[in-house]
Amino acid sequence: MDLIFVSKTRMLLLAVFGWSLGEVFGFGEESNEFTFLLQAGKSECFFQRAIKNGTMEVEYQVIGGAGMDVDFTILSPEGVPMVAETRRSDGVHVVEPTVEGDYQVCFDNSFSHFSEKMVFFELYIEGPGGDVGGDEEWAGLELDENMLQYKLQDIREYMDSVHKHLERSRQMQTVLRAFEARDRNLLEDNLWRVTFWSCASMLVMLCVAFTQVYTVRKLFDDKRRVHS
Repeated sequence: MDLIFVSKTRMLLLAVFGWSLGEVFGFGEESNEFTFLLQAGKSECFFQRAIKNGTMEVEYQVIGGAGMDVDFTILSPEGVPMVAETRRSDGVHVVEPTVEGDYQVCFDNSFSHFSEKMVFFELYIEGPGGDVGGDEEWAGLELDENMLQYKLQDIREYMDSVHKHLERSRQMQTVLRAFEARDRNLLEDNLWRVTFWSCASMLVMLCVAFTQVYTVRKLFDDKRRVHS
């Protein structure tokens, strides 16, 4: 009886280990992030394929460029605008449930004639119920619920929760890096402006000082000749 219990325990551990590898290489979730330079007076569109009854989350930030703003649009596979924003620097949008097809995520900088923009965005795709094809992986695996303290379903739900929290933590770290890049660009731009106007003010002050000294010296310059 002990031998049968040990073999079933090993079978369960191997099943959990195999499912864990499957979750690492194909969990039914997809996350893509991209940073690009949007030229002045132009627009860029990106296509993301989604499955039926899933969830698509889009988060974007303008991290460089004058004004730090763009026009943002999400179009459904039928070409219907689902989200439309004007002159925004950042935003987070969730499309749920999705239909099967290619969604368009567009950034427009046509209102700016001179300034290009550095844009960061991230796409997060999740299947129905947070998992795609997960139930089929467990089909046909029958184990005695009394042989272990925790059920196989409990272990699966716990690992799903851990994976989602880790994925969300990774997304938050990526967003924080984008915020840091935007703040750094703003600081560098402000530093250049402060340095330029400080130098200009110094030159003006020097010109005024030389002008005052010259004017005062001319006032006391006596050009009359003394006749003996």
